Amino acid sequence: MSKKKPLISIQNIVASVSLNQKIDLQRIVEKFPQTEYNPSIFPGLVFRLKKPKTATLIFGTGKMVCTGAKSEKESRSAVEKVVKELRSK
Repeated sequence: MSKKKPLISIQNIVASVSLNQKIDLQRIVEKFPQTEYNPSIFPGLVFRLKKPKTATLIFGTGKMVCTGAKSEKESRSAVEKVVKELRSK
């Protein structure tokens, strides 16, 4: 193997979040068309954002996992956006 430095490129940041409260996933899916929820296949709801382009998994326990961000800043922005959306309705 040569001594050249490897080219590193961040492709996906994963952030875990705890809202410290139970979440009604059925209510969320009824109010937000950009969500997907099929509890017979997967226990979490998928909340997609176009900007930043991320997918946040939301569980009834109040836990969330945000994926797809290209930086920590983008990941934080996505989580804040999802939480703001959830609180707005």
